[in-house]
Amino acid sequence: MRTATGPGRVLVAVYAIFAVGATSRAAVQIAARFDEAPLAYLLSAFAAVVYLLATLALARSGRAWWRVALAACSVEFVGVLTVGTLTVFDAAAFPDATVWSNYGRGYLFIPLVLPVIGLYWLRRTGRATR
Repeated sequence: MRTATGPGRVLVAVYAIFAVGATSRAAVQIAARFDEAPLAYLLSAFAAVVYLLATLALARSGRAWWRVALAACSVEFVGVLTVGTLTVFDAAAFPDATVWSNYGRGYLFIPLVLPVIGLYWLRRTGRATR
């Protein structure tokens, strides 16, 4: 299963950009101001791990990597929906933003759309190899 071919290359590149961005954001937040909003900063670190894993899995080929990519995109989608909803209804619990706050509003809602595109691409590439 080749997920990093054709349009999949763009998907891998966008995931890589978000992996670097989320990792950088989390590292700075945790190193400089962890005591201000530990939950938000740990969620940013979790998002960074998910983006890194999705990037790696989408860039590789094979059934096992396809499954890892599917899991990463699914976790990302559930995370964005969960954190987004929590930040809308209980903003006080998140004194500082995460990558997934308000459904990724700080990132032009790309964190909300990206896993949907990723899951669609995985469905297409999974079907093509059957």
